[in-house]
Amino acid sequence: MEKDSQESPFLKGYEEKCPPGGEDSVIFYTTSLRGIRKTFEDCRTIRFLLQSFKVTFYERDVSLHMEFRDELWSSLSGRVIPPRLFIKGRYIGGADEVVGLHEQGKLKKLLEGIPRNLSDCSCNGCGNIRFVLCSNCSGSCKVFRDGDDDDDDELHIRCPECNENGLVKCPFCS
Repeated sequence: MEKDSQESPFLKGYEEKCPPGGEDSVIFYTTSLRGIRKTFEDCRTIRFLLQSFKVTFYERDVSLHMEFRDELWSSLSGRVIPPRLFIKGRYIGGADEVVGLHEQGKLKKLLEGIPRNLSDCSCNGCGNIRFVLCSNCSGSCKVFRDGDDDDDDELHIRCPECNENGLVKCPFCS
């Protein structure tokens, strides 16, 4: 009940589909892969819009971390491709919907109450990519196995520290 009284009236028309950590923030699912030009350009367009409004948003790159892809698919109950935008636990849409809202002057109203990000500086650890190379395996996803079992021919095991791409979340900004 208290949430409804504080929630922007503009957000009430959007379906409640809250990704993890998105209750009071802006979550932007994106990809940094350039394999499909339109998808990459759509992601860049939404990122530009969010940056131009100088609001704090959490960018989750599904190509860098499979957990983000699974979050997105779980939130929207199916396989979808980025970009996808959520504001305060409400699903706003993909590129066409977000650009349309901006052109109508409604995106600014949806972003009211979101904390401002007035810094133009990038993270010193990752350059705003939000991931860094795993220091445990140097990005190979393999580490030497401990122990002296001569029965097993495997010298390497999967690195327990990093994701499927040999990356870990940036310790400075994530």
